Amino acid sequence: MDSRSESARISRDLAQRLQRALTAGCEELFGIMQDPALEVVRTALKNRALEESHLLALLKRRDLSEDLLQAVYRMEQAKGSHKVHLALIKNPHLPAPILQTLLPLLHLFELADICFLPGVVPDQKLAAERLLIQRLSTTPLGNKITLARRASSAVVAAILKEGHVALMEACLGNPRLQEMAIAQFLRGPTANAETISIIARHPRWKARQALRDAILKNPQTPGVWFTLWLPGMRGPEILQLSASRRLTPSQKKLIKEELRRRGLRHSGRT
Repeated sequence: MDSRSESARISRDLAQRLQRALTAGCEELFGIMQDPALEVVRTALKNRALEESHLLALLKRRDLSEDLLQAVYRMEQAKGSHKVHLALIKNPHLPAPILQTLLPLLHLFELADICFLPGVVPDQKLAAERLLIQRLSTTPLGNKITLARRASSAVVAAILKEGHVALMEACLGNPRLQEMAIAQFLRGPTANAETISIIARHPRWKARQALRDAILKNPQTPGVWFTLWLPGMRGPEILQLSASRRLTPSQKKLIKEELRRRGLRHSGRT
């Protein structure tokens, strides 16, 4: 078969598929939504038998173009459909302006799930995280605890900053929480004696040297942690700690007592 004949055959086949896309019934449309030619799919969007379920099947594809996704977004079947909106958001090729329009329509945990979708692009994740953080002030405590357990690192860090005692264990147990976020919390204004002690007792975090340093330099830290930890510290570390300007008189007294017990002076000599 020469190239001219082959081209004619392909053209006839495409024409037939385009015609079928316009006239197919409800069941046949599901198969057409998987046609490799996006022009066939675009034509199927004009089919009178098209329903929400067909759009949901189509949006599972990861080879859709931006203009096709825009066409789906503008369709009547998509307007007011939470399922279609969610499916659009989950598609990595959705244009950013549409993403910004649809994300606020999602429920709290749907936003959280967006952050962990396979193939999620950075813009999608960042936009979802920003919305989650914005909603924290109006999120009920129970939902916030659940969110703290499963949220992304940025969101759990924002929850931790609130300093709510009931949220601490959920935040500290989140495998995505970063040590830096805890250190920032310990240096911030919302850390208090109770929340500091929760961190100091936590099996995952209590042995982190950087966090111990931050805890011992916090003026809200109860004296018990000085009593427990100072004996295990090296002399130079205690001398360095004693120079901190954030310490309270009672904390400084505990440090001086430990230095005296070891026969150390502030000069660092034994």
